[in-house]
Amino acid sequence: MTPSDFFMPGGGANITALPKVSLHDHLDGGLRPQTIIELADEIGFALPQTNGAKTDAAALGDWFAEKSDSGSLVEYLKTFDITTSVMQTTEGLTRVAREFVEDLDADGVIYGEIRWAPEQHVSRGLSLDETVEAVQEGIEEGIESVKQAGRSIRIGQLVTAMRHAERGLEIAELAVRHRNNGVVGFDIAGAEAGFPAGSHREAFDYLARHYLPTTVHAGEADGLESIRGALFDGRALRLGHGVRLAEDITVDRSDDENTYVELGRLSQWVKDREIALELSPSSNLQTGAIAQWGDELIDHPFDLLYQLGFRVTVNTDNRLMSRTSLSRELALLAETFDYDLTDLEVFQLNAAGSSFLPFEEREGLADQISAGFERA
Repeated sequence: MTPSDFFMPGGGANITALPKVSLHDHLDGGLRPQTIIELADEIGFALPQTNGAKTDAAALGDWFAEKSDSGSLVEYLKTFDITTSVMQTTEGLTRVAREFVEDLDADGVIYGEIRWAPEQHVSRGLSLDETVEAVQEGIEEGIESVKQAGRSIRIGQLVTAMRHAERGLEIAELAVRHRNNGVVGFDIAGAEAGFPAGSHREAFDYLARHYLPTTVHAGEADGLESIRGALFDGRALRLGHGVRLAEDITVDRSDDENTYVELGRLSQWVKDREIALELSPSSNLQTGAIAQWGDELIDHPFDLLYQLGFRVTVNTDNRLMSRTSLSRELALLAETFDYDLTDLEVFQLNAAGSSFLPFEEREGLADQISAGFERA
């Protein structure tokens, strides 16, 4: 899924060409439709019927976009049954990871963290370690491909445990085992409501003892208690989505001349400690994460959180399901909230500063971003 060029409103700078950081991007949510078709043919997996007699890439892309736009995270997640089914072999995982890196590069990403759940890729006999090795091989092939094209990109793996399963500690141990083979952090994902971070407390304790950072999906399909659990049970340094933190912010516009805003203790805690919010605007609309505020991008609390000084970052979540790219998400936000290049640079610097790279490398990444925006 190669992104097209996106420009600032009014024919301004080419957003695709700007250096960007991607923190929240799922490997099984970013496949190219044509790749899905070819991998499905190789393993004899039946794809869903589309309008044509034979499924083509365009029709399959339409199917994913349509099925994902349901207003429900649970329904949204069902589309992953297709993508994970074609990612059960070494060859499939390696190819998907390689193309994923190439597509990030085409979108102007210079550093990306790819999250994925190894436990969902063992149905055809691969071990957990073999899945991580296969993905890392693909990442390295993708980095080399980008290098051969005269550019550079850095990639880290975020190993994810499924929050409804009981393999959290096992997956945490897997992540630590591969920390010198591309893994930079840990995550839990899947159905959020009813599956709190505290259920994986043993895993998070283990990660803390081994100094491996965590980001936790929270504040998407569940509210403030889920966010509290991510922070205090999961020791999250970033919140995956975190959009429903806005429930802890009271906005009073009863005065025609002024807007009064009051932060609750939880939102104040997140702001004061500069805990990054991995916001994914298009995905948040699709899954109904912002339903209490509205159903259009203008209703998204992104701008409220930004204006109040929270460390907001912009992400795609799942490029296939949302038929999007990081450049497109930035273009949509710029158009909706009248942002300029300075705002977009802030979002990228926030992401660089919140990445799971060592401090000195985060500083170097920030310098790259500032230099690229200055050229623009």
